[in-house]
Amino acid sequence: MMTYTHNSRTGNKSKRSGELLAQKLQTEGISNAQVLQAIAHSPRHIFLPEILAHKAYDNTALPIGQGQTISQPYIVAKMSELLLANGRPKNILEIGTGSGYQTSILAQLTDKVFSVERIKSLQFQAKRCLRAMDLHNISMKHGDGWQGWASKAPFDAIIVTAGAASIPKALLEQLVDGGRLVIPVGEQTQILKIITREGESYDEQQVEAVRFVPLVPGELL
Repeated sequence: MMTYTHNSRTGNKSKRSGELLAQKLQTEGISNAQVLQAIAHSPRHIFLPEILAHKAYDNTALPIGQGQTISQPYIVAKMSELLLANGRPKNILEIGTGSGYQTSILAQLTDKVFSVERIKSLQFQAKRCLRAMDLHNISMKHGDGWQGWASKAPFDAIIVTAGAASIPKALLEQLVDGGRLVIPVGEQTQILKIITREGESYDEQQVEAVRFVPLVPGELL
C-alpha cells in the first residue's frame, strides 16, 4: 500500500513549485492563461506516493501504483488547452481518473467534471486528494471508461487519459453537437487526436505522438 502525504507545511513551497512548473510549461508552448493558472495553483505532490513527492514538479510522468501513472504535466496542460480551444465547456467527461491530478485541473476550468475510473483503489485515493483541494464540482464513477457515462450525457468535452486501440463509439455518441473529444489512439504508436462532432459526422485532427498506459475495458476492485 503506497503512502500519500497532505502535509500543510509544504503549502508555500508547493505553491512556488507550481508557479515555476507553469512558467516552464509556458516556455514549452502552453499558452492558455486559465490552464497555466490551474497548473500553478495545483499541489501535484499530494497526488503522488510520498516517496515520489520530491519529483512532483518535474515535467515527467510518474508511477502511482496498479500499473498506472500520473501524466506528464505538459500533456495534462496540452490536453486541457485543447479542450478549451473552442471556448469554455460547461461540463467535461474524464475517462481515467487515475491519481486525480488531471481531474483537479479540469475542475478549475469548467462548471462540472464527471470522471470515470475502472480501478476502485485509485478512485478512492483520488477522492481523498480532491477533497483536500476543496473541489466540489466533481462527480466520480467506478466503471468501464469505454462506455463513458451515458446517464450524464451529453458532454461539451471528453478527455481520455489512457491510450485507446480505437476510438470508443460510446464516447462519440455522448458528445454534444460541436463538442470535442481529446484522446490518445493507438497501441504500439499512439497519436493524440481531437475529434469534433458535427451533427452525425466527426472531424478528426492529429496533434502529436504521445505515450499512455492502455485504456483497458471493464472494472477492477
